[in-house]
Amino acid sequence: MFLDEAKIYVRSGDGGNGAVAFRREKYVPKGGPAGGNGGKGGSVVLIADRNINTLLSFKYKKKYLAGNGNPGANSLKDGKDGNSVFIKVPVGTIVKDADTHEILADLDEDSKEIVLLAGGKGGKGNSNFATSTNQAPRFAEDGKPGKEKNIILELKLLADVGLVGYPNAGKSTFISAVSAAKPKVADYPFTTLVPNLGIVKYSDFDSFVVADIPGIIEGASKGKGLGLRFLKHIERTKVLLILIDVTDEHYQDTFEVIRNELNEYADLYSEKSVVVSFTKLDLLSEPEQQKARTRKLSGYKGEIYFISSVTGSEVKKLLDALWQLVIR
Repeated sequence: MFLDEAKIYVRSGDGGNGAVAFRREKYVPKGGPAGGNGGKGGSVVLIADRNINTLLSFKYKKKYLAGNGNPGANSLKDGKDGNSVFIKVPVGTIVKDADTHEILADLDEDSKEIVLLAGGKGGKGNSNFATSTNQAPRFAEDGKPGKEKNIILELKLLADVGLVGYPNAGKSTFISAVSAAKPKVADYPFTTLVPNLGIVKYSDFDSFVVADIPGIIEGASKGKGLGLRFLKHIERTKVLLILIDVTDEHYQDTFEVIRNELNEYADLYSEKSVVVSFTKLDLLSEPEQQKARTRKLSGYKGEIYFISSVTGSEVKKLLDALWQLVIR
């Protein structure tokens, strides 16, 4: 199961109180102050982990509490620090304040970590307050309280190429053909209900990541269909590959709807490198294929590709073009 947004409660630990204590040693009737410091409260730390690809675990656990620091003790013994809580999230997770929606962190690299909430500082024991005029202070400092926050974790997949197109445009078949990803493939709309990532091995030493995004329809940028929920996953991609079914007689209209929806959402079409390819070439006869290759798309100036993911026809040519844009 794929989950790309979760709301959780986090709290760092309180600092331990400082101690009021005095030395009690044999033959030392009036020992000096000996109260230890309180321990520091545990922090809340978020870590990006490339081995995690969903926020599903946060569906079942909603609260993450760090440990409190222990109070100081006599004989100048400091309290033990509270245990920090380490929360692992997928690479590409954005952390937002649930109340203000302010972006607090962007964990866009593997092993990147941030201290979201620092633990409360431990209070000083009375040994820290002795002076020449007050050699036996009978007070200590309280520990500082921890901090709490409701946060939203929002996953935006990291990929080099994002596949976009109408439902049933052949996106799942394409990613299955060029990578080890095995998304569900069928001849009905919205087969893909969650984004799929595939690693395309381009050469012996080179590869790039492709994201198969659920089908876009008109109105997707305003929440229609599945588009709004998943359009965010192509915000980080470097290249957009628009796939259009070659049997679509209204291909120009289809292209314009996709282009408009991408721009309505976040100017995605205008700001990224874009490649257009017609798919399912194997469904046409040879004369029909030749006629299809003469197609032009108003509003698109790049080369148009014609592929069959089933037979592999011209897929390598398309991958060559994508690779050149990925490394640019």
